[in-house]
This record gives sequence, C-alpha cells and structure tokens, in this order.
Amino acid sequence: MWVRRVVIAPLVVLLALVVTLAVPVWFAVGAIASLIMGWKFRIPRLAWMINVYLLWEAAALFGMLGLWIASGFGWRLHRPRMQHLHYRFVAWMLRALFWNAHWVLRLDIDVRVPPGFHDDANPCVIASRHAGPADSFVLIHAVLNWFDRSPRIVLKDTMQWDPAVDVVLNRLPNRFIAPPPFTGQRRERDTSVHDRIRELASDMGAGDAFVIFPEGGNFTPERRERAIARLHAAGLHRAAERAAGMMHVMAPRPGGLFAALDGSPDADVYFVAHTGLERIRSAGDVWRELPTDKTILMRFWTVHRPSIPVDHDERAEWLMDEWEAIDGWIDRHAPAE
Repeated sequence: MWVRRVVIAPLVVLLALVVTLAVPVWFAVGAIASLIMGWKFRIPRLAWMINVYLLWEAAALFGMLGLWIASGFGWRLHRPRMQHLHYRFVAWMLRALFWNAHWVLRLDIDVRVPPGFHDDANPCVIASRHAGPADSFVLIHAVLNWFDRSPRIVLKDTMQWDPAVDVVLNRLPNRFIAPPPFTGQRRERDTSVHDRIRELASDMGAGDAFVIFPEGGNFTPERRERAIARLHAAGLHRAAERAAGMMHVMAPRPGGLFAALDGSPDADVYFVAHTGLERIRSAGDVWRELPTDKTILMRFWTVHRPSIPVDHDERAEWLMDEWEAIDGWIDRHAPAE
C-alpha cells in the first residue's frame, strides 16, 4: 500500500502534468501523420484520451485528499454522510470520463432494463459478464448515475495499482480479492474469500447494489478453454460440456455469487448481458478500432429471490442456465466481425 500511495500516486500526478504540456506537440505531429497515413486522427484522439485519463486520475486523487481533510483528516471517513459524498464524487467523475469518451471516441451506451427496475429500492445483487476493457467502469457508471444505487464491488486485487481506484474503493465498502490460479487440480472452496464476500453483502440497505463478475476475469478464448478444463479437472463433466457450448462467455465461478446471496437473503439478482467491446482486448486492438464508433448494448433482467434455489447444486444449475441465456443474448446482438 505504501508503494502505491507514496510512490505511484505522486508519479501519476507528475505524469499528468508532463503529458498535458506535451499534448500540443502530439496533436500537431499526430494530425499530420493521420492525414498522410489515413489514420482517422487516431494519434490525436489517443493522445487526448490518455491525457484526459491521467488528469482524471490526478483530479480524483486531489478530490479524495479534499474529502479526507473534510472528514477530519480521516476521523469521520466512514460515517454515512462522508460515504455518500464519496459516492457522489465518484458518480461525477465517471460522468466526466464517459462524456469525453462519447465526444472523442464516439462511444455510446444503450442500457435496457425490465419494467419497474428504477422503482425497486431494495438491495440487489448484480451479476455481469466480463469482457473488454472498461466494462466494469461502464457498469458502475450505470449503477451510480442512471440507477442511483450505491455499488459494493468485488474485484481483483491488481486493480489497486490504479491510484484512484485504490484510494476511493478502499474507503467504500468493497472487497479486493486474489483469484486462485488454475492448477489443473480440484481445489477446496476458498472459504476465507467467500466469508469476506458474505460479510460485505450482509448489511446492505435500500439503494445498495452488490456488483460481482462471476467469470473472474475478462473473456478471452484462452481463458474460456481454461475454465472448461478446470471443470473437467474438478470432475464436473456435465458443467464442462455446458460451458463448451457457450461461445461468448466463460463458465461462471459460483462461490462468490452464492456467498453474496447468503449474506443478503432478501436480495433479488439482476443479470447483465452486454456486447460491443469484444473486439478490443489489447493495445493493438485499441489502435485498430479508433475511433470506436461503437454502441455498448447492455440488458438487465431480474430474477426474484423466491425463484432462486436454496440447495447448492440446484443453484449451480440455475446459474449455468442464466449464463447460457447471457451467451444466447450476445449471440443474437453482438456486432458482426
């Protein structure tokens, strides 16, 4: 933590300043190169978004510093009022980020929800597929700014190397976890991680949303194959066969989601399918796709709590059914390659 806070965070602020000073040069060189090479002004667009993101990181860090001072130098940091101010600050920062993405990258988000979705203030669990860069940012942006809910997130511990994510999410009720590596052998359930997830969900109130990505990482064909192999190695051959039939998603790891359901026994589940980012998986993909001219299509649907099985094995079957529904929806709505 001290390396992240004392070394990396100040370096990001310094880098934001340096890149901002260099942006006019990048714009001039990039515009000329784009005209010559027919690159659709990719270099200026990329330079702008890199600069915006670094300034966004720096602004978030200074904003967090201001909130820390306002909390009595951390004394009232976890009081409800300060938690609310942190959520509002994050919502505002995400609006600014996605406004720039819409303007520079021509990126739109089309969210479709079931009737009565906005009127339901009860706590809920949101389980989403995970594919493409920044889909977690898109989902949290929707939860905060369009649904007016306070998200609690389970995410990889490596995300803490992002300074803004590190500071703000460690102040709010979230959990960073380290997914166990795939060894090819059947593993015992990681009860310590599940206990942390269960505890995080246990005190949710009206307007709270527990956000989790059951696949455990962004979809790639290689990770999909490893997920299938993991099921075979665990002796779950029927589940592996069903996972092999899903081409757009990975087999979900049920433990975290089930722990959240056990922690909040009255919460309904909202499943999230989305498409639009599948072709962007690497830096080369980002360059090729600029400007994106994309619409991220997201669809939510609700499974009310009485419909969710209690028995673990029946729940596993139910979750696989829902994941097959997500895969089928993506198959029908994914843009043509």
